[in-house]
Formats: sequence, structure tokens, C-alpha cells
Amino acid sequence: MKNNSNNNICEELLFSSFFKAHVKTLKNYLFYKFGNEEQAEDVTQEAFIKLWENCANVPVEKAKSFIYTVANNTTLNQIAHQKVVLEYAKKHNGSNSSSESPEFIMEENQFKVKLQNAIAKLSEAQRTALLLHRIDGKKYYEIAEMLDISVKAVEKRIHGALVELRKEIDNFR
Repeated sequence: MKNNSNNNICEELLFSSFFKAHVKTLKNYLFYKFGNEEQAEDVTQEAFIKLWENCANVPVEKAKSFIYTVANNTTLNQIAHQKVVLEYAKKHNGSNSSSESPEFIMEENQFKVKLQNAIAKLSEAQRTALLLHRIDGKKYYEIAEMLDISVKAVEKRIHGALVELRKEIDNFR
């Protein structure tokens, strides 16, 4: 903490000139980086407010770094918070605010149960190969390596699984 007025950002004239010199650049930086003009203005103001509140602890030569760090962290925290809010909204409003009819939702749920039962009826070899390919996105040669079998064997297992699933699903309709 320096008492020399030349190095003290708390001095009103120095703070004012620092603000005028850096406010537009900081706002543009935030706008370019995050793409939201209103948020860029708000965060820019918050950064300068925090600088003013902490002016006694921030030397003039570190003030620019301070406002950019505060602004960047504030924006990243806001983005993280927005993601949490969106995830919560998806989980809790997804089934309630569906534009689908109740009949469609019921049929979809019945189909899911039927599909799960049909997958459960497959042989272990067919089920493993099918799920590795369709769910995990593994290529045939990767599955062959994992299961220590040939690629042709993988193809045969997946083909057999799909044939069985089609039979079960066609019986459902």
C-alpha cells in the first residue's frame, strides 16, 4: 500500500483518467469474446466498481490487469450459472412442457420399455456388440479387438441383433 499520490489509483483524477482510457477497450474485449453487448457493459462497470472498492490494494501498474481479470472471471461465472439454470430447466420442464400429446408420450414410453426388453432378450454376444457399436460408437474393428474376435464375427452378431430387434418391434406395432 503506497501513500504516494502519484501511484495511488484511489485518487479521483487518476481513477477517472484510467477509467476513460480503458472503459471502451474493456467493453469491446468482453463483447468480442462473449458476444453479448449488454453483459459486456454490465461486467465492465462491475470491474471498475471492484477496482474502486479495492483501490488501496491495487497499484496503478496492476490496475489494468486487475480489471481484465475481474471482468473475465465475472463473465465466466455468469456463463457457468446460465448453464446450471438451463440444465435445471431442461430436467424439470422437459416432461411437463412437452408439446406432444399425452398419447404420444405414453406410446413413446411403451416403445422404450419394449425396446429395452427386446435388447435384454438378445444373446450376451449380440447385445454386447450392438451396444458397443450403437451406444458407444465403436467401429467394428475396435469391437473385434475388444472382444478378441474377427470383424466378420462382429458383423454377424450385430446383424443378428438387428434382425431380432426388428422382429420384436414389428410384433409391437
